[in-house]
Formats: sequence, structure tokens, C-alpha cells
Amino acid sequence: MMKAILALEDGSIFHGQGFGARASSGGEVCFNTSMTGYQEILTDPSYKGQIVTMTYPLIGNYGVNAVDVESWRPHVAGFVIRELSPVVSNWRADFSLAEYLEQNGIPGIQGIDTRALTKKLRVRGAMNGFISTEEISDGDALQRAKQFVFVGVDYVREVTHRKAFHWDEKDEQSANFKLASGNTQMEPRNQRDPLPPAEIPIVAFDYGLKYNILRRLRQHGFGVEVLPATATAAEALARKPAGIFLSNGPGDPAALDYIVREVKTLVDSGVPIFGICLGHQVLGQAFGGKTFKLKFGHRGANQPVKDLESGKVEITSQNHGFAVDPKSLPKAISVDRINLNDQTIEGMRHKTKPVFCVQYHPEASPGPHDSTPLFAEFRALIEKRG
Repeated sequence: MMKAILALEDGSIFHGQGFGARASSGGEVCFNTSMTGYQEILTDPSYKGQIVTMTYPLIGNYGVNAVDVESWRPHVAGFVIRELSPVVSNWRADFSLAEYLEQNGIPGIQGIDTRALTKKLRVRGAMNGFISTEEISDGDALQRAKQFVFVGVDYVREVTHRKAFHWDEKDEQSANFKLASGNTQMEPRNQRDPLPPAEIPIVAFDYGLKYNILRRLRQHGFGVEVLPATATAAEALARKPAGIFLSNGPGDPAALDYIVREVKTLVDSGVPIFGICLGHQVLGQAFGGKTFKLKFGHRGANQPVKDLESGKVEITSQNHGFAVDPKSLPKAISVDRINLNDQTIEGMRHKTKPVFCVQYHPEASPGPHDSTPLFAEFRALIEKRG
């Protein structure tokens, strides 16, 4: 087995066994508390520039398949786990976790005390680090961890699709998977629920868009054209969309002035807008607010969010390290959702314009489905405006 090392900027060194690719990479070291969904986490573009630690101890038991990916490739800088399952036991698996990371040039480390690492990150906060499965000294690894820069870097340009495209025009990728029942000649993997007509045309800005968001939009009757993050408001509005979606994405939202500038124009256009995660943070800045870095972020599938209007609590899937400062927002913006763990903003809406956003992931991949109705709310907002 390969030897592996994980170094943190505070001088901490973890030694373990390597798996995946023989490679080295710097990144911000963070942790995710989800028990399942490692494939979706690996392929979530929001993790660009980050070394992800899984708090659940056994990872890899159901392998990786080619269908449930959240992007065009995995984006994590490195993967840290307590124990890699030696057995892959799921009929949908195409690769083992180790094979998948090796194919994509991503180093992994197992056999370290992920509980101790997570406690350190909770106390000190997310830290820059360096992971390697190559021959490297402790001193060199530590030096490279200290040299890595995460805050202030624009990672969106690295993960966005370069060209515009229409999502799933043949309706082959968006329907919910279901188990085959009865006598059927169809391959079990191809069993799907029916889809409604794609009758509402919208534009989705790809800041690091997860595919399950596109699947959910299509399941609610939207026909989606995806534009690169560098597209202008004029390019989007020229398509005469019924609505505009602003996606999730990686990194520091304060580094995205060019995106904020275009979103201000979109807000002023009067076209209904729905933002998720980074899209929420971009809207916060477009409204005139500011963002700040959280100590260790919200990453997992069990974050409690309270809807201040209904009083209901949603258990949500989240992945973000920054938040909108509530004191910086103008009076025209209503904060309608908060995180019950730390009271940070989880949802906003404009009081006079058809614009709303949430900090979490209603497409929940992985995670609970409490927030799925937000897609129907987006559709209702568009239909209300005719």
C-alpha cells in the first residue's frame, strides 16, 4: 500500500495509507458529516480547492457508478477517511472508490484518526493543508500547506462549463430512478418515473452547478439552458427566459465582482430569480450586502433551518464556508430562514421584486428532501407573473 501524509498549516501532521492516485495537492481542509453520498460529494464543484474529510468511519462500501455524478468530473483536491471498505457491494457500482480516484488523479488517505482531525477543525476552524501519496518529507508537506491560498481565489472559472448548453433535451437524465417491478425486459438501471412537459424556459447560470439541481428543475417542468459563469446579463435576457436560476459553486463569493455586477442587472430586470448556495451569496452582494467566512462551514446532510414565516424546521443538505452578513443588508431584503445551530442567514427574499434564495441545497444530493418544494415555489413565482 502507498504511504500518505496530510499536513495542516498549524503544524499538524497525519500519516496513513494512500489510495486513489499517486499525487499531491494543496487545499482547504474541511469536514462533511454525511453518512452516505461520498460520490456526490466528490463530484460537487463546490468542493474545488478543498480536501474533504468524511466523519463517518467506513467509506466506499457501495462503490461509485457512472450515473449519479453531480458534475463532469470530481473536483475535490483530496479525500480523507478513517477506513476504506475492502468490499464493494452494490449492483449499480461501476468502480471502487479507489479506482475512481485513481482514474481522476485525486489522492486519498485512510487510516488516520478522522475524529481527532474533525475536532481540531471545529476548534481552530477550517485550515489550509496539503495531501500527498508520493514520497515527500513532513517538512516539505508542511511548507506547502502553509503556502496554499484559498480565500480570495476565483474557483468558479475553473469549474463552470465553458459553453452554453440545453440540459437533457432528450429527457434521458432527469427522471427519478426507481426499482424495476414485475416482469420487464428493460435493464433495471433504466427504470425511471415519467417527466412532465418542459414548458417553462429558464436560464441557469453555472457557477459550479450540481446536476441534481438540473434534474429537479426538469422534474418541475422547466426547460433549462445553462450559461457559463462568465455570461452577461444581456446574454441571458436576450433568450427571453421566464426565470433565472443562480447556482451553487466553490470558493470565496467576495472574489466574484464580475458575477455580482451582472446579477445586479438581472435583479433590476424584473425576471423571477431563484438562487442556491453561492447564488444566494452572490445575490446578497447584489442586494448591497457583504459576505464573511464561517469558522468551519456547514457541510453535511442534517443542518436544521427554520422558516421564520411558517415556523417549520427543515432538515437540509449544506455545503458552504461563507455566509451573508445580516447587518449589511438593506431594508428591502427580508431574511426568512435561519440556521438553528448558529443563527446565520439561510434564506432571503426581496420585498418588492420576484427574487428569493437559500443558502442550502434543496436538490439534496445527498440528503433529505424537506426542501424540494422550493422548486415548485420557483415555478409558482414565474406563473404568478404570467
